[in-house]
Parts: sequence; C-alpha cells; structure tokens
Amino acid sequence: MNTIVKQIEKAQPFFKKLSANIYLQAVRDGFISLMPIIIFSSLFILVSAVPNIWGFYWPTNVNDGLMKIYNYSMGVLSLMAAANVARALTKSLNLRLPKINQIPTASVMFASQIAFLLVAVDPFTNKLGLYFTEGYMGTKGLLAAFLVGFIVPNLYYFCFKNHITIKMPDQVPQNISSAFANIIPFALSTSFFGLFDVFFRMATGTNLAAWIIQVLAPLFTAADGYFGLAIVYGAMAFFWFIGIQGPSIVEPAVTAIYLTNVETNMKVFQAGGHATNILAQGTQYFVATLGGTGATLVITYMFALWAKSKELKAVGRAAAIPVTFGVNEPILFGAPLILNPVFFIPFIGAPILNVWLFKIFVDHFGMNGFIYNLPWTTPGPIGLYMGVGFSIQALILVVALLAMDTVVYYPFFKAYDMQKVAEEAEKDQVASVEGSSDDSSNVATDAVVATAAGDIPLGLTKDKKNLNILVICAGGGTSGILANALNKMAKEKDLPVEAAAAAYGAHSDLLPDMDVTVLAPQMDAMKDSLKQEADKSDVKMITTTGKQYIDLTRHADKALSFIIDKLQNNENKDEGDTK
Repeated sequence: MNTIVKQIEKAQPFFKKLSANIYLQAVRDGFISLMPIIIFSSLFILVSAVPNIWGFYWPTNVNDGLMKIYNYSMGVLSLMAAANVARALTKSLNLRLPKINQIPTASVMFASQIAFLLVAVDPFTNKLGLYFTEGYMGTKGLLAAFLVGFIVPNLYYFCFKNHITIKMPDQVPQNISSAFANIIPFALSTSFFGLFDVFFRMATGTNLAAWIIQVLAPLFTAADGYFGLAIVYGAMAFFWFIGIQGPSIVEPAVTAIYLTNVETNMKVFQAGGHATNILAQGTQYFVATLGGTGATLVITYMFALWAKSKELKAVGRAAAIPVTFGVNEPILFGAPLILNPVFFIPFIGAPILNVWLFKIFVDHFGMNGFIYNLPWTTPGPIGLYMGVGFSIQALILVVALLAMDTVVYYPFFKAYDMQKVAEEAEKDQVASVEGSSDDSSNVATDAVVATAAGDIPLGLTKDKKNLNILVICAGGGTSGILANALNKMAKEKDLPVEAAAAAYGAHSDLLPDMDVTVLAPQMDAMKDSLKQEADKSDVKMITTTGKQYIDLTRHADKALSFIIDKLQNNENKDEGDTK
C-alpha cells in the first residue's frame, strides 16, 4: 500500500496544475458567488412544497407568490452564471495584464449576458411586443453559459493585450476614456455571438443551449449509472487523498448536471411522479461525502469514542463537531487521513458504496432522488432526510449508510489505532529514559505568544490601526473557525486585530483591504494565482501545512504569533532584498 501511495504522490504535481486551471477556477468561483441565490430560491420551494407531503396545500395566490420568487431567481440562474463565470475568468486574465491596462469586469459581465441571451433564448413577438422563452435561462442553459463565460473574457483579453481599443486624448476624464476603450471589445463579443447564433440555428434548427442538452443527454444518463457515479465520487475522494481539494477538479464538470437533475426531480415530484435522478449536490453533500469527502463522519466518531490512542481520541473529539457539519479538514489533516496508506481503501471506497446504496434505494425502494438544494453545512443525516422529501426510506437509508461506513472503516481504524498506541508507548518509554517529553503534535510555531497590543506590528499594516487578516480555505469552513478564534481573542485581550474568512472564489472583494492572508493547506494548488492577487493588492501571503493549520485553528494565541512572526520575517526579507 505504501508503494501505491508513493506512486500516487508522483502524480500530484500534474493534478495540482489541473486544479489551478483558470477555466475550472472560473466555473467554481462563479458558482460560489451564486450559492446564495440557489439556497435562497430553494427555501421558497421548501415552503411551497413540503406541506404537501402532509396534505396541506397553500391557496393558489400564496403558492404563486412563492413560486414567483423562485422563478425570478433560480429561473434565470444561467443568465447570472454567464456573467459570474466571465467575471471570475476576467480576474485571472487581468493578472497577465499591466495594472494600467485592466479589462473592466462590469463590461465583460454585460457582454456575457447579452451573448448568452443571443445563443440560448428564443424570441417571439405578438401584438403586445417582444418576449423571451425562459426554458434555457435556468439550470438547463448552464453549459451554454459556461461557454459564453469562457469566450467573452478571452475576446476582451485579445483586444486589451493588443491595444485594439479606442484611445482618447489625455485631457478626457478617465471614466469617459474607459467607456470608449470598452466599445470595440464589447462590440466584437456581442457581434461574434450574434453572427454565430444566426449560422448555428440555420445548421441545427435550434439554439446552442438546447443543442448541448440534446447532444449530452446520453452522458447525463451514463453519469447517473453505477459506473458513472463511482467515477465522479471516487475521483473526488481520490484527489482529496493526495492532498488536492477534490471538488475543485470534479465539481465544475458536473455542476450543470447537479442543478438540472434537482430541478427535474422537483418537477416530477410535484407532478406526483417518482424522481429518479441521482447526481445532485445533495448526493455529494449528504450521501457520498457524509461528514465531508471520504465519508468521514463515522471514522471521526470512531476516533473520539473507541480509540485507545490518546492522540487519535483527542483528534476525534476536537473534529467531531466540525465534521458533523461537513467541515472535515480537522480530521483529514489531524489524523491524518490524506496520504495515509492505512486509509486509502476506505477513504475512496466508502463514498462509492454510499452513493451506490443511495441509488439502490431510489431504483428499488421507491425513494426519491434529491428534490431540494440545502446548504452544505447541514448535518448529513438531516440533509438527506430533508433533501429527498422527508421519506421513511430516507431514515432507513441514514441508518444503513452509517452502519455500512462503520463496517468499511472499522478494520482500518483498528489497525491505525494499534499503530498509534505502539508509537505512543515507544515515545513514552524514550521520554522516561531521557527525562524529556517529545511534543511532536505542537507544530504550529516556536514564536512567543502575543499577549498585548504592543506585540502587533501596526507599522506594517495599511491603516496603521489594525492588523487585518484574511483566512482562505476551500469552502469557508475551517477558515471561519480560525478567523472567529482570532476575533474572539482580540476582543478578550483588546488587541488591534480583525480577521475575516472566505471560501476560495469569494475572497477577491475582501483581499485588497487586508494586510495578510493565511492559506489553508488545501489551497496549495492555487497558491501561485493567489500570490499574484496578493502581490497586486500589497498583501502578504502565508501558507500552512496540514497539522500546522489544524493546530492554528485550535490555538488562537499561537496563530497570531505565527502570523506576526511570518509578517515580520517577510518584511525583513524584503528590506534585505532592497539593499
């Protein structure tokens, strides 16, 4: 098994490069910004449809009002996705351009929305005027929205890189000059898609969004089969096992299927049918990754309750609450589970078996697939029960999943527990002989703990008043834990420190106002692009390793000292470089 893991590690640089691909990042970042819309609109579906399960139906006008909010948000999701993906890609492309020649984000977003309407929406007119058909403005048009979001920023980039813009005299105010500079790339983008739409409809008889759905329909079906499910959720676990945030690679490829399937399931359910689509965000959050990628809910509580190893018991108890809410980095890096040969088989196998069992319940026991989207931090068993429509089968499935994961993980848990107990006994024996204790778990920092306001290097901050810290992780979970701990300590000790947390992709608006950003270890694949962003905003960037980062989240005083130490060392290094 060690040999297999070593071979996998050799491929890590390739997968890191893949994870850092700007187009995958654009899809992922674009959708992170859209999550409030998806969750917000789903709340109205829940209010509208859930009472029907118990025989209560809202009056028609009330139900129409609830569905109007849903349709005016989720119903135009692709239109917003085209703009948001284009915005995210533009941010990456701007890093390649001089600061004085940056692509205007707003103009790109407007051009992308117009381009999407051209290739995805069928117009029709009557005596009252022009109308749009909205069928592909929602989840069905997402793939077309991605294409538009990729192409429009590149057209802008071509124009700005080669200075194909209208340049006004220096006497013209900057805001007016910028507006004229946008005219040529805006016209090129919209004209390109306008002409493309004319010829594409002549060749196919339909619009681009509809054609993509027709062509990829067999792929959607195949992805819902046992083999396709194993590929999707096995890949997520595999990438996380080698230290790369798995969903960052896999999710962009299946996000459109996720949302389309949930909307289809919901319509079938509302019509009284059996919703059978499996691939969905809920399947990922509450079935395949029950407790986080690797289906780590069960193994965390095994460590907390059954481990004889003091270290594993401590790790399990510290990680239990975060993992319950889907934040599993404390157990991934604390145990560790990733790149640990002992857990290679269960970490990848448990998610696959979970989703297969879920499919069996849908196909053979009458349970619906996911018909609602819920926040990823919903505890897994609750999210599963709610997401499929509060069915009895879901309660049975929850018990079956927990039991199966226990069986899958148990022999590997016992082997690892015995290994750690032996290691601890050996360390205790060495310590008793040498009269010292080897505290290898404290890997965070040797710096002196900052306890007073005078320890904060305000001279290195932008506003000279507070040390502003941004913590970035994949989903905003562990970064929130660290930021909250720092803010709590700052309040208790009256320290001039303010910390914020952000999921990768939602960090860009916060970054320019910060003095330092701390990256969670799963951001390693994105650190190069983040370094470019940080340098552009004059923000110091600090990277962390697995156990180090988890230790920081548990000890705010050490975390602050660690940050200050790194900040001062960076400053000294910069001064040395300029001499």
